[in-house]
Amino acid sequence: MTVDLFEKFDVTLNNFRQLPEGESNPFTVSMEKILSPTEAIINGRKTILAGTNNYMGMTFNEDAVAAAKEALLNEGTGTTGSRVLNGTYNSHTALEKELKKFYGTEHAMVFSTGYQANLGIIATLAGPKDYILIDADSHASIYDGCAMGNATVIRFAHNDPENLDKRLTRLRKTDPEAGVLVVVEGVYSMLGDQAPLKELAAVSKKHDAYILVDEAHSIGVFGATGRGVAQAQGVEDQIDFIVGTFSKSVGTIGGYCVSNHPKFEVLRLVCRPYMFTASLPPSVVASATKALQIIADTNLREKLLANSMRLNKGLAKIGFNMGTSGESPIAAIIVDDLHQAIAFWGEMIKEGVYVNLALPPATPNNYNLMRCSLSAAHTDEQIDFMLEKFEMVGHKLGVLADKALETA
Repeated sequence: MTVDLFEKFDVTLNNFRQLPEGESNPFTVSMEKILSPTEAIINGRKTILAGTNNYMGMTFNEDAVAAAKEALLNEGTGTTGSRVLNGTYNSHTALEKELKKFYGTEHAMVFSTGYQANLGIIATLAGPKDYILIDADSHASIYDGCAMGNATVIRFAHNDPENLDKRLTRLRKTDPEAGVLVVVEGVYSMLGDQAPLKELAAVSKKHDAYILVDEAHSIGVFGATGRGVAQAQGVEDQIDFIVGTFSKSVGTIGGYCVSNHPKFEVLRLVCRPYMFTASLPPSVVASATKALQIIADTNLREKLLANSMRLNKGLAKIGFNMGTSGESPIAAIIVDDLHQAIAFWGEMIKEGVYVNLALPPATPNNYNLMRCSLSAAHTDEQIDFMLEKFEMVGHKLGVLADKALETA
């Protein structure tokens, strides 16, 4: 008898079939028309976008759009080749120069997605005799980069420098000469909490380990010029590799790694996710280059963080169980019951607010989350509208107790 290759997915499939049909299914939603960085037509109605990671609102920036149009007309729709073959245009090298200028590093390497950047860099740097220590709450692309490589992988407790120190101490006793790479994130995507990079970097250097920081959710958001949490915490000189993405604050798609390591350029010849995939189309490269220039000089960070505090504090005041403290543009509400969380999402979309429904195993501590990610382009009125709808739906579904209203 032939074994069904899909049998291993039966549990997932059965769970999916139990979800509500139509517009209340969070995993089949389609945006019919994008109106702006903060609004779209969904299910025939105007909807506020409160879960897009479009932190700087760059998707409709006039200068970035103009640069993309010009590149599209002058260089065509795509490169049809990888960077090591016919896929490197002058615009690709110009983007890497812009990244080096932005970060103040000697080297920069652009990938076709942020996922590929983590996949390629992590899998390539650490070999069979090496070790990778990752934060337990790391993004799937970090875990997949570890799985693709041949290094021994060790997890340490989330944002816990002491636990990292303990594991590195034990490792160095058994293998004092091994190559070691520590991988953390500047801001963790589900709850929005920041890493204590100063302490983590100090522990890594104490044990002669390299440290890589994924700044996907913090580029543009933190630091005097938007370089991320490493800049904000004053430890850039302690970080060996920074990985990031263009799909959030930069407003397009793509990924990168920057570094000052003198041998960094050899990665172009040995990193398979870089070598064996087509390079970014010229229009994307042009818009990313322009957006980086804008982000470095903008004051939008102040507006973004003010928006974040308005939403986070507002949700906490209403009485929600928050997974964040407002230290990033991410606001996450913890909903104890899975079916209640799914219903919550459905009610919010009907009320004209699109948020992310984040469920286990993609979430820390197996939380069911209603996750928001704000933009500098959101207005105070839009945020107040979100708060109104969250409060209404929270009471309707019993997520909020009646006493929350009395103490708000």
